[in-house]
Amino acid sequence: MRLILLGPPGAGKGTQAQRLVEKHGIPQLSTGDMLRAAVQAGTEVGKRAKAVMDAGELVSDAIVNAIVAERIDQANCAKGFILDGYPRTLVQADAVEQMLAERGIGLDTVIELVVDDRALVGRIVKRAEDAKAAGQPVRKDDNPAVFEERLREYYKKTAPLTGYYYAKGRLKTVDGMASIDAVTAEIEAVLAAAAQGAESVN
Repeated sequence: MRLILLGPPGAGKGTQAQRLVEKHGIPQLSTGDMLRAAVQAGTEVGKRAKAVMDAGELVSDAIVNAIVAERIDQANCAKGFILDGYPRTLVQADAVEQMLAERGIGLDTVIELVVDDRALVGRIVKRAEDAKAAGQPVRKDDNPAVFEERLREYYKKTAPLTGYYYAKGRLKTVDGMASIDAVTAEIEAVLAAAAQGAESVN
C-alpha cells in the first residue's frame, strides 16, 4: 500500500499517518525525518544535503527527491509507505511519478483531508491554550499569524496537487473536520475500496 496524505497544516495528517503505521506496519515518510536520517547516515545525498543546510540554504527539489528515492528503496518500504508532507509542489509530484515508474510500482491512492480553514485556526488556538493550561510549551506553529502564513503557503504551492491527482483518477477526499476516529474509519474504507479495485483489475 503506497499512499499520499494531502491537506493543509493542522488537518490531522500526522495523527492519521501514525494510526496507519500502527495498523498496516508500513513506514510514514516525512521529508524532515528523511533528511535528518540521510545526513546522519552520511549517504552521498545526505552529504550534499548537509553542505547546503550548513550554508544556511534551502535544500533543493533535486536533493529532496534523491533522498525520497533512496528511502523508498529500503527494505521496510517493500510493502508500502505513507508520504506525509511530500510532494509539496507539482514539480515534486512529477518526480514521485517518475521514481515510482522507474521501480515498476505506482501509488495506490491519494487521500485529501478536507477541512474548514476558520475552524482550523480555532483548533490551533485551542491547542495553544490547552498546552499553556497544562504547563507545556506552546508550539511555534500554534500562533494564529504564523499558522495563517503556513496556510497561504499551502494553498499557493501544495493545493494544486489536488487537481493533479484528481485528473489521474487517484484523489479521494475525507472529511477532516470529523472526529479522529471517524476520519480513521473513512480512510480505512477508502483503502479497502482501493485494494478491492486493484484486485478486480489483476
